[in-house]
Amino acid sequence: MIRLETLDWSAVTESLNERGYALLRNVLSAPECKSLRELYTDNTLYRSTVNMERYRFGKGEYKYFQYPLPDIVEGLRKAFYPPLAKVANEWMRHLNIETAFPETHERLIGHCSKHGQLRPTPLILRYEKGGFNTLHQDLYGLIYFPFQIVLILNKKERDFTGGDFVMVEQVPRAQSKAKVIQPGEGDAVIFTTNFRPVKSSKGYYRSTVKHGVSEVESGVRYALGVIFHDAS
Repeated sequence: MIRLETLDWSAVTESLNERGYALLRNVLSAPECKSLRELYTDNTLYRSTVNMERYRFGKGEYKYFQYPLPDIVEGLRKAFYPPLAKVANEWMRHLNIETAFPETHERLIGHCSKHGQLRPTPLILRYEKGGFNTLHQDLYGLIYFPFQIVLILNKKERDFTGGDFVMVEQVPRAQSKAKVIQPGEGDAVIFTTNFRPVKSSKGYYRSTVKHGVSEVESGVRYALGVIFHDAS
């Protein structure tokens, strides 16, 4: 896993502020991606499996890890949280929202626990040909963190085609804006869970964002979702 202190966090913050997402290259190595893909068939690691078609979420399957999380997943959660909490609190101030996120991930999980949100939310997703994920938000309860991460676990064009990561921003009093992002194997996309502040001539306003995955045209696509808050 990449050493986070080597990242240009000022550039990451600028991208989050300007676009609502940041694309980070080579966060995971190819062997780390392979080891995570191989976890998919070990059902002892998961608390639940979701068939997307059954719930009309799309077409594909995902599995929520149970505690204790695999070391690499727990490591990603704990390492990314502190710098993202600083950006999250800045966003809350811009929008005059009184919420203040704690400095450590352990304290966020404790806050979730006090509100009955006890179930871990990191997950692995698998899409075969024809698979897709409809636009949605991963909130899971009253308490949610404004950022989450998706990491692609295999290589586009070699292992699958299609399957782009899509964000749609609902701009007030205007048409929605779509953004198509194409991360490679081991790359991470940090993106807003619910909304982002957008600066206008009159100050900041709230712009709602949803995300999904376009149709996989061939092969099999794997991804790891790192969500920081727990579910009720």
